[in-house]
Formats: sequence, structure tokens, C-alpha cells
Amino acid sequence: MAASSNRIMLGPLVAAIDQGTSSTRFLVFNAKTAELLSHHQVEIKQSFPKEGWVEEDPKEILQSVYECMDRTCEKMTQLNIDISNIKAVGVTNQRETTLVWDKETGEPLYNAIVFFKVPMKSKFKFWLKTGYFSPPPDFLFQTEIYQNIEKNCAYQATLHKTLLAKLNNISYFSCFIQHKTGLPISTYFSAVKLRWLMDNVEKVHEAVLSHRAMFGTVDSWLIWSLTGGKKGGVHCTDVTNASRTMLFNIHTMDWDPELCKYFDIPMEILPKVRSSSEIYGLMKISSNLCLGDQSAALVGQMCFKDGQAKNTYGTGCFLHIPVMSDHGLLTTVAYKLGRDKPACYALEGSVAIAGAVVPWLKNNLGIIQTSTELEQLAADVGTSYGCYFVPAFSGLYAPYWEPSARGIICGLTQFTNRSHLAFAALEAVCFQTREILDAMNQDSGIHLSQLQVDGGMTSNRLLMQLQADILCIPVVKPSMPETTALGAAMAAGAAEGVSVWSLNPEDLTEVTSEKFEPQINPEESELRYARWKKAVQRAMNWETTEPVNNGNGVFFCLFVFVFCFLF
Repeated sequence: MAASSNRIMLGPLVAAIDQGTSSTRFLVFNAKTAELLSHHQVEIKQSFPKEGWVEEDPKEILQSVYECMDRTCEKMTQLNIDISNIKAVGVTNQRETTLVWDKETGEPLYNAIVFFKVPMKSKFKFWLKTGYFSPPPDFLFQTEIYQNIEKNCAYQATLHKTLLAKLNNISYFSCFIQHKTGLPISTYFSAVKLRWLMDNVEKVHEAVLSHRAMFGTVDSWLIWSLTGGKKGGVHCTDVTNASRTMLFNIHTMDWDPELCKYFDIPMEILPKVRSSSEIYGLMKISSNLCLGDQSAALVGQMCFKDGQAKNTYGTGCFLHIPVMSDHGLLTTVAYKLGRDKPACYALEGSVAIAGAVVPWLKNNLGIIQTSTELEQLAADVGTSYGCYFVPAFSGLYAPYWEPSARGIICGLTQFTNRSHLAFAALEAVCFQTREILDAMNQDSGIHLSQLQVDGGMTSNRLLMQLQADILCIPVVKPSMPETTALGAAMAAGAAEGVSVWSLNPEDLTEVTSEKFEPQINPEESELRYARWKKAVQRAMNWETTEPVNNGNGVFFCLFVFVFCFLF
């Protein structure tokens, strides 16, 4: 009784579940000050069943959430902080990762597919067999609409030129999908993964036929499990996660019946789509809400003003209207902060390998033991000495969308050592950011004055300086690195019925930050970037005729967000 009375009352608290590709975390924030009070993190194992595939165990993911919640609450109790004052729990998650489970048993029917790579013929087999490449007849006759879509999809005609020669009407179908979803046809998104599961996993096929199957991204699986599971769990997702499935219509803000028909996916297995900031259901701590990881980081960086940009290593431009990209970016939903609030959209770029190059250097090449060692090695030489590294382990995503590209290291001499390779690896992350920003600038017409950054790699100070040098603009890193979890907590705390966190700009706590200014002249930056682009062309023109087994591709996303409100 005495211990209970001595507990510290800090005002309303809000928690966040941050479930990423490599780890799960549970964090608790003070809603009045945005101070991080306590957290716990658990690593997630990944499996690589074949070249280009990454899978995770859904049960392990769920168990990691429970463990993080328990350990964090234990830590708070030790600090005499009253955990009963947690008013809401936000969920932020890896977005495109695909799961299917049995709603009667609560058991996953296959591993969660983070990323997979199939031969081009297999990739489109189900479409070819059923004629999905034929767009709706009435759509083709809407000449004015089609001409506008065709113009906005011009880049796809180039990127898919080989496939276009083999498949009738793919340019029409690609543009049809992009018009509805803002996304190109790619195994990156959930629809193709789900279709593969239905075609190749007997348990999934049977569960779909017997109306027992539930599909979802990681957020749906967690929310359903935490709110009761097979005993009445809530099957839902939010608009940011739904917009990454290739089944969601970004104009109607709901699942698209035509797309579900063309992919032959029954709509009954899809979760209900909700806003990013509303009460979904109740768990033993409090109500929970959801926001995709990169959108959560955007909110956590407090990018609510025109011309602001944030980078979790990828690219986007926030718009009030969905605009299709001419330069290889994606149109996606940034967030919808309330049931009756308008959706904000984004132009976004995704890069397959950025931070994941670090474990590749450690586990595959053995040249480093820790990420800190990578920074020290690179700093020892301060240059790549003409060595360039294109880590296209899973092909190239934005702005190229070339799945057949292969990783390449070029410019080697007898003088080249592991320190030069370490420097080249860090430069590769920065060059990929530059490519996405260039595409964003061309689409939006906005040229950034600075770039806000977050994510695990921002602890690498050399990387941050290289990023500023290659972009020729300042890079700004917040002192509080947990912006993704903070964004999820803010959206949860601001939800109607919770209302303990104000998102009004004048009420937001000012974030302290560190700024990295460019230290090289623009001419040198352009020279290094031009050499990198030549290396990329070599990677894209790579051809292989021999099968490759036991690849260890690791998926990572690069995101940069920029507000450019259009009126």
C-alpha cells in the first residue's frame, strides 16, 4: 500500500509498439513533454529460404511485443512510475510485410513474407493464365483519363520495356494500377505476396476456400491478437498500411473491388480500413491505434509545415491531392489523423538496401564486427579511393524499379582495402538518397533547404556528414532518435476519446537537434555522384544465367518526406 502511494504521477502517458524488420520495441512517453520514460527492445530473427527472400515468424513477432511490454512495465514500476496512467498504445510497423492466419485457431498459416523475389515468368503467371492484363473495357474508352495516366506512367514504359514486348496490354494494366493505387506493379507490395501464398501454400488456399483466412500486414496481426484474437479480436488496418498493398484505392480511400477481382483476392479476408488516429479496440493496458512506420516517423519529426523534409532513408513529397510521379516515385497515403479528418498524401521513394548493407558487410564478408567499426574504418581513410558500391541485392527500387539489377563493387585497385570498401558502403546510402531527392525535386518543383533525418543509421556521424556533402544542403538530426515511436504515440494520444496529446503546431514541444553542414564544394559532389551513376548503369545491365542459392538479401527502406501543399 505504501509502495503504491509513492508512485510518481507524471500526467497522462502514451505508449508505442514499434515493430520493425529487425527488432520490436515498446516505449512509453510523457504526453505533456514528449519525454521518453522507458523502453525495451527485442531482436527479431529473419530467415532467408532462397535468394532474394526474407521471412519472419509471426508468433515470434507477437511474442516479442508481449516481452517488450512486460519488461518496459517492470522498468517503470522500478522507477515508481504508475503504469495505470498509460492512456493509449500506438502501433507502428513494417508496412508491406504480408501475413495470413486462421481466424478460428488464431494460428499463422505461413511465415510473414518481408520480401520475396520470383522469376519474371512466375511473377506474372497467375495474371497471364486468367487474363488480368486486360484492363476493364470501359476504362480503355475513357480516353481523356487514360491519356493523363499514360503521361504520368511514361517512366514505366521504359523500365518495363523487356516485359512490355512479351505481355500484351501490360502498359495499360500498369497505368491502370498506378492510377488507382499510386504504385507500380512490383513484388515489393503485399498483393503479389498474398497471391503467391494463395497459389503455393495449401493451408492458405484451404483457409481461403473455407472462409477462415484473414490477411493483414503486421499491424493487423498485432491489433487482432492484442484485442482478443480468435475471441473477438479487431481485424483492421489504417490507411497508411492499406495504401502499400496494391489493393487500396487512394481516391476512394477504401479497398478497390476491381483490383481485388483482377488479383483474384476475396475481399472478405481483408481488414477494415480505419484512420491513423482513432480507437480501434481495447487491450489490457489501454486502447490501441495504428500508423505505418514511415508515416509515424513523419509525425514524430513534426513535419506539419510547408517545405519541411524528413529522411528515414527514402523519398516522398506530401500533397493534398494524389499526384502521379513522372520520375519513378510512389504515390502513397501519408496519414489520416482522425476519422473525419482529410488524408494527406505523399510522393515516396523506396530503396531496397541502405542500412542493411551493414549486416551484409559483417555477416557475408566478415570485414567488420559492429556498426561502430564500420564508421571507424571509413573515417580512417576518409575516401573510397575511387571505389563505388551499388548494393542492389534485391534489385533496384525507386527510381528505377529494375528487379533484375545486381549488386556491384567497381573501381578496385591493388591499393583498395576494407576501409575504402567501408567508406564506399556509406557513400552508397547517401547516393541513393540523392537519387530519390532528385526525382522528388523534378516531380514537386521543391528544392530543399535542409533535410531532417532519423533512423538507426543517424548515429553514424560520418554518414550524416557524407549525406550533407553529397546533397549540398544541411542535414538535421534530432537529439531524440525515437521519432517513429514518438509519432505513433502522438497519433494515439491525439485520437478522439483519448485526447491527451495536442498536434497543434503551437502546442508541440520544440525538438533540439544537431546540424551537419556541407564541407565539400558542389563540383566535387557532382563528380562523385556522376561516377556512382555509371556504376548503377552497370548494375542494371548485369545478366546472370546461373542459379544463385542461399542469398541473404535484407530488406530496408529509404524514405524522405517533403511537404508541398498544393492549392
